[in-house]
Amino acid sequence: MSIKEIAQRSRSYRRFDNSYAVAEAVLTDVIDVARYAPSARNAQTIKYLIVTDKSECAAVFGTLKWAGYLKEWDGPEPDERPAAYVIMLHDSDLGAYNAIDTGLCAELINLALNERGLGCCMIGAFDKPRLTAISGIAANLEPLLVLAVGKPTEKVVVEPMRDGEIRYWRDERQTHHVPKRSLDEIILKDSRNDIPVAQR
Repeated sequence: MSIKEIAQRSRSYRRFDNSYAVAEAVLTDVIDVARYAPSARNAQTIKYLIVTDKSECAAVFGTLKWAGYLKEWDGPEPDERPAAYVIMLHDSDLGAYNAIDTGLCAELINLALNERGLGCCMIGAFDKPRLTAISGIAANLEPLLVLAVGKPTEKVVVEPMRDGEIRYWRDERQTHHVPKRSLDEIILKDSRNDIPVAQR
């Protein structure tokens, strides 16, 4: 499978088969993939906390906010909740924070999970003080992103953006629709001769 095909399949999944256990070894393996991401100044300040215990997962779930565009949806039902979490943290003892590092590592984990038939949702909306308290995170570690991980059960469809509408939505069958800008819209061209700027 090509990297493009994996990227096309690696959506933000928000409903999972909660009965499907995600082994800690699998999460360790996908974090190992993220170790090879480029890092600003090569500081490698991102660290990870793996959560697979059911009671701990329930506690983490209680700190999260799900799908801001779906106003009437409070998040997955108990049998649809993630079976595991990877909490990404910045270790201030290792240097200044760089947001680009977080994105690079998170997407590599997302792609690696998809390659293994799993999926995730990257969640940046969470109760940071509460998550820090329940996870026993040291003072030098700041939670940046929570990756909700599991075996996806929902269908996600990528479709062309219409009328500039960026909000994802669900239809009557609960299929999740994600609008994407076209390639022509995101590649800039020289207005003088319609040649892509990168080729000038």
